[in-house]
Amino acid sequence: MSDPGPQDHATREGSGFAAAITAGATESGDGVWTRRLVIFLRVMAVLAIVKGLYHWAQVTGFVGGEDDAFENQPMSWQAATIYFAVIELVAAIGLWLATPWGAVVWLTSVVSMAVIELMFPAIYGSSFLIIGVEGVLLLAYLALAWMAAQERPP
Repeated sequence: MSDPGPQDHATREGSGFAAAITAGATESGDGVWTRRLVIFLRVMAVLAIVKGLYHWAQVTGFVGGEDDAFENQPMSWQAATIYFAVIELVAAIGLWLATPWGAVVWLTSVVSMAVIELMFPAIYGSSFLIIGVEGVLLLAYLALAWMAAQERPP
C-alpha cells in the first residue's frame, strides 16, 4: 500500500469540516415561532440598550438642564434611575444572546417599570402609556414563547 500524501489528508479533513457545517445547518430544527421569538428578543435588546443608555445619560448629566440634574432629584428618583440604568443593559445582553436569564432580567425590568409607574407616581410620574406599552410587550413575549414551545416535540 502506498502512504497517503499530504494532499489526500487535507482533502479528507476538508470534506469532514464541510459535512459538519452542513449537518449543523440542516439539523437545527428551529421553527418559525422560535425564529420570531429570537427576532423579538433582539428588538427588545436594542430597545433595552436605548433605555439603559438614556438612564445613564440622566445620571451623567448628558440630558436635561440644571434643574433636571441628577443631584437635584429626590433620592427615590436617583435610586430608580440607577436601578434601570444597570438592569436594562444587563437585560439587553441576555436578550441579544437569547438566553433564559436574559428574558428573566428583562421581565423583571418590565414589571419593575410598570409597578413604579402605577404604584409610585412620585418617582417618574404616572404614565399609563408606559404601563400599556410594557404590558403589550410582556404579552407579546409570553405569546411568542408559548408558540415557540408548542412547535418543539415533548
